[in-house]
Amino acid sequence: MNAFPPLLSFMAILLFLAIKASTKGRAEITEGSNGKRVIGAIIDSSSRIGKEQKVALEMAVEDFYEVNNQSLLLQIEDSHGEPIRAAPAKENQAGEVKACVVTMRAVRCKPFDALSGLQPGPGVTRPIDFVKSHQVQVILGPQTWEEALLVANIGNKNHIPILSFADATPNWAIEQWPFLVQATPNQHLQMNAVAAIVQSWEWHQVTVIYEDTDSSTNGVMPHLTDALTEAGVKIIHHLSLAPLTSTSSLSEQLERLQREQCRVFVVHLSFSSAISLFEKVKKMKMMENSYVWITTNPMTSLVHSINASSFSSMQGIIGVKSYFPENEPRFKDFYLKFCKRFGLKHPEEKNHEPGIFAVQAYDAIWTVCLAMIERNELGQELLQTILLSDFQGLSGRIHFGHDQKLAPGQVFQIINMMGKSYRELGFWSSKLGFSETITNNSTYKSSMEHLGQVIWPGGPMYNPRGWTTSNTANPLRIGVPTRSLFESYVNVVYHDLLGNNISFGGFAIDLFEATVKQLPFYLPYDFFPFDGTYDALVEQVYLKKFDAVVGDVAIVANRYKHAEFTHPYTESGLVMIVPVQSKTCNKASLFLKPFTKAMWVLIGAINVYNGFVVWLIERHHWPMLKGSALNQMLTLLCLSFTTLFSLKGEKLHSSLSRMAMLAWLFVALVIMQTYTANLTSILTVQQLEPTVDDIETLQNSNAIVGYSSASFVGKYLVEVLRFNPKNIKTYTSPDEYARDLENREIEAVFLEVPVAKLFLARYCKGFTIAGPVYKVGGFGFAFQKGSPLLPSIIEALLKVLESGKLRELENNMIASQECREVESDDEIPSLSPNSFLVLFILTGSTSTIVLVIYIFHLDNSMHEHRTIWRLMLAVIRHWSHGKKWCLGAYYERLMLWTPKFPWQTPQNDPPNAFFSTVVTVGVDEWKDPSEEALAGGRGM
Repeated sequence: MNAFPPLLSFMAILLFLAIKASTKGRAEITEGSNGKRVIGAIIDSSSRIGKEQKVALEMAVEDFYEVNNQSLLLQIEDSHGEPIRAAPAKENQAGEVKACVVTMRAVRCKPFDALSGLQPGPGVTRPIDFVKSHQVQVILGPQTWEEALLVANIGNKNHIPILSFADATPNWAIEQWPFLVQATPNQHLQMNAVAAIVQSWEWHQVTVIYEDTDSSTNGVMPHLTDALTEAGVKIIHHLSLAPLTSTSSLSEQLERLQREQCRVFVVHLSFSSAISLFEKVKKMKMMENSYVWITTNPMTSLVHSINASSFSSMQGIIGVKSYFPENEPRFKDFYLKFCKRFGLKHPEEKNHEPGIFAVQAYDAIWTVCLAMIERNELGQELLQTILLSDFQGLSGRIHFGHDQKLAPGQVFQIINMMGKSYRELGFWSSKLGFSETITNNSTYKSSMEHLGQVIWPGGPMYNPRGWTTSNTANPLRIGVPTRSLFESYVNVVYHDLLGNNISFGGFAIDLFEATVKQLPFYLPYDFFPFDGTYDALVEQVYLKKFDAVVGDVAIVANRYKHAEFTHPYTESGLVMIVPVQSKTCNKASLFLKPFTKAMWVLIGAINVYNGFVVWLIERHHWPMLKGSALNQMLTLLCLSFTTLFSLKGEKLHSSLSRMAMLAWLFVALVIMQTYTANLTSILTVQQLEPTVDDIETLQNSNAIVGYSSASFVGKYLVEVLRFNPKNIKTYTSPDEYARDLENREIEAVFLEVPVAKLFLARYCKGFTIAGPVYKVGGFGFAFQKGSPLLPSIIEALLKVLESGKLRELENNMIASQECREVESDDEIPSLSPNSFLVLFILTGSTSTIVLVIYIFHLDNSMHEHRTIWRLMLAVIRHWSHGKKWCLGAYYERLMLWTPKFPWQTPQNDPPNAFFSTVVTVGVDEWKDPSEEALAGGRGM
């Protein structure tokens, strides 16, 4: 930026007057000569902004008098468009005059004669004369912050508040010139609105065109850069235009941008510079399909004043415009008065509507007037009163912060240029988003898509993607590796020795072609073979020899230095493949293997239970079931388990025991046959296990391992898994892997998971995966860093994944490697009770039913015989009365023998006089009634 252009004769007069004023000390400011309070304003009446400001200032003073009956004098100084780019001179203690150059970051002072030969002379704008001659007590303006700081220095010396119309003032300036007040809101939040628009349409790259002024370079651009970065948008080109850029220079710079891929442009220029830019853009056919232009407040706030010819070169532009409420009654009254007065004073202007600059100037006058009548003080007291202002103006709430700046605007209007005017799309509110209206019931969205159809440059109804492949439509140059371990992934075939006829195939190629078909636009591309390592191939993208890489390229961290990747389209990870060996089946407990522990326990329990039921029923008929308790228990266990090995046995006397035994024999037969078959399978089927279980075994034994020579695995084995480089061997084909693994020249190979799947599909007989899966990136497509094509490719790739096309391609690839002799190395499982649940329920329920029937029948028989036996005892007692001496001993034996059952108690036998009679019977005729009861069961 040229900060020291010739200022004609203005600087000389300004310097001498400033020095003269400083020698007099502080100037005493009093009321004007007419006893009125005087307000000064510096404007540029040659511009549309200055014209609107002048009319608005005059109206504000008149309206204030009508409302408050307070008269104030307005003195307006017209700069006539002469720029002020240097601050006034300073005089040091030695009397040397220095001119101070002001930037957004600092003030740098140099000797006056060193400023490019700048010499004193007459000027048009004389702030010090303006202050002295009119005795102004406060100054409004000028429009740019560079000019505002010039006036601020004079105001600071004379204790005159300066209300600047500049929309950006550095904080250090407020500290250096405390009488400087920013009377317009900062536009920093506007940059967030621009970023939100770019993010709404998923554009990831933009080109920024801005004016080469310090306020833009250091004041606005940092905020725009931060806002875009936070939204995930990258600025790939910065184009700074000097205020007086020549047409030829502008054409050259636009031609350079026209050759680039990016088609989204953010323009932050003054009104006049923006008009010139878009006229040139129109001529260069950059206002057509696929282009996007976004403008900011300096241009869009004056869009209402653009003539029809200029509108024709701006069709489809999106603008961010400062918002102020236009439906308020006070503004409507102001609007009518302004249009009438402006039309009378400036009939050359076709549009008489007020813009944001007129509204801000109107509010600034009211701010000063209210402060002056509230406290009849000047200087520091007046400044403090201004800073305490808090009222509702035409532009919104007027309230100053601690930094002496008007509170920033929170709402901006989004407009769309079309026809001979513009269309209001909606609004953007800070921390809320986009909305169609600004009311308490407004609905806010994060995207502006819901605001309605946007008319884009060229008039397409679809939304521009924001980039193009190139201006010359050259197809993408895509590098393809020729060292792929499996041709199923990438297959490069040379059909002639010169390499003029090359075909490309394989899973990765098919997947990329399917992805391109999902793009909403045509994408030309050409494949080119590359015979080198994968790291070197990715580096070619960084060197821009290739636009992208397609193949079995793993996504690893060090490759991100040279390219960006899509999402992985395969499983991620690194695995170890080792040979398999047969398991030794000589364990002592191998005979228990066919059944689980629970199964064995259940078999034993059901055997004992069924044996008990048979023993209980048959114990009076088999001599072997009688004897001591220990003998009967051993017989019971023997009876329980012999049924598993023999379908024959002693003849059963009871139908109930036969029923229980039949069910159990059927279940025993099924269990025995199943046990025999499962044990046979365990003994005959080969069981396989890996020769190596983990990498620690390999490292401790200094075993040799292998990997693909073109992949990143070698570096990973050394740097991460800590293998000795001497123990690592490279390979170029899967057949070499298989041969050396089988010959035990190497103990293991390390492959990425997708490649390992293919290897095991081809060599499924003798190899397996051992150890854990080491987390590394899967395979992906590589593109140049910042490529605008990448987001679209990622979205298209996700569509392919979700459609099932990827799984189809992967299954076809693996099926092509299917092994002809597949032997399962899965261990034969032991059978659990779940496999025989129905059979166990059958035999258990049968035995239980038999047991219940038997006990019920036994109870009935014993009750009948016990009743008869009691009757006989009563007869015996009656008959033997008085002869107890001969039958006493035998009688007691009979009484002691009388059977009792657990459910029978003495209370069940009520006394009876009849049974008290003693009767004598023949002892030899007596029999055990329980024997008769049990004998009765034989017929069952």
